[in-house]
Amino acid sequence: MDEKFSVAISYGENLGYVEYDDAQKKIIVVLGDEEGKRKAEDFLTKIHEIKIPHETLLDFTSEQINPQADVESLKIALTRLWEATGVHVDWSRPVDYVKLHPHY
Repeated sequence: MDEKFSVAISYGENLGYVEYDDAQKKIIVVLGDEEGKRKAEDFLTKIHEIKIPHETLLDFTSEQINPQADVESLKIALTRLWEATGVHVDWSRPVDYVKLHPHY
């Protein structure tokens, strides 16, 4: 059985979600705002150099992160999504709720 990772997102007054299909290595953005959707898709389909923390608060290394490679890489990229695009990742909002109520 293929597992899909999903996390809620929001942009303006619109709620949506990002879904990752591990079998196809594909990211799907569902969002009612076309500008926000385009920004999220553009960001999540590019490789980014991200400083990754290690043992201490001063111990970072720059790594190339491809959000489409696997779930863990996507999660790392999602931590930078809001700053780069204005699309907020709602880590604690249930995705099932968002599917039923796509607006605030």
